[in-house]
Amino acid sequence: MKVNVLNRIVVAAVISAVSLVGVSIPTTAQEQPQRDQKQQEKQQPQPQRAQEQQPQRAQQPQPQRAQQPQPQRAQQPQPQRAQQQAQPQRAQKQQPQPQRAQQPQQGQPGQQRARLSQQRQQQLIGQQQQQLTQYRQHLDQQQRVGQQRTAALQKQGRMAQYRFQQQYSEHLRQQDMSLQNERHDYDNDPYFYTAPNYRYNRGGRYYETNEYGADLLRKAMNYGYEEGFRAGQADRQDGWASSYQDSYAYQDANYGYDGYYVAQDDYNYYFREGFRRGYEDGYNNRYQYGRYSGGNYTILDAISASILGLQSLP
Repeated sequence: MKVNVLNRIVVAAVISAVSLVGVSIPTTAQEQPQRDQKQQEKQQPQPQRAQEQQPQRAQQPQPQRAQQPQPQRAQQPQPQRAQQQAQPQRAQKQQPQPQRAQQPQQGQPGQQRARLSQQRQQQLIGQQQQQLTQYRQHLDQQQRVGQQRTAALQKQGRMAQYRFQQQYSEHLRQQDMSLQNERHDYDNDPYFYTAPNYRYNRGGRYYETNEYGADLLRKAMNYGYEEGFRAGQADRQDGWASSYQDSYAYQDANYGYDGYYVAQDDYNYYFREGFRRGYEDGYNNRYQYGRYSGGNYTILDAISASILGLQSLP
């Protein structure tokens, strides 16, 4: 009996020992993967943190680099463009605008010329008023002569030249009416206080004028060329012999002249220079000395410059 009891006690001890070993083994096995997972979890966030920091560091300088040059590039050209646009506007306001003459075609002097003295300005105004009185009398006489020439052309059957003559005479009549109704503002006319800056040679003698007088002489040649072209064209249509000197327009040579800025003799001279060349082109149906543009006949700039021969004064 005692042996059996001892055996049972031994068996029970063995069973309890074995059960204790079985329990400890799985618990240690479960703890090891948990520890491995914890180590992996500790290792995994480290690259994630590094990745999160890297784009932040890369993104921070990008907006700064893009924002800094943009306002500078956008702001720099704007004042320059504004200044460039403002400069011609200021220049136009400072330059005196002539009432009867356009801006000269050739280059104007870079520096603004000194104004004439008050005494010299009054002398020019006095000469201008006397010149206008004589010119108005001349226009009255020329209108009567024009009417006679128009009647003669009609009798000769030169109908193309007759129509041209009528148009020319009508323009002279309008010029006369314009002068009678005008009240000129001499004090604000820049021609009378602008010093001469050009000279030109006519008949071996030099004359001085400013840009407004020079521009009117160029207009005289253009008016002369256009009227000459139409007169030559009319004679060709009528089958008449070429003769620009017999044309009433060539003899009068006052088309487009209003009596201001230059002497009547000077205007007549350059008008006839343009008329002769225009007549030859119109009669021969060519464009050797001029061109046709925008409904107008104009003399070539090179021909006009060579005829006028303007020289800038020092």
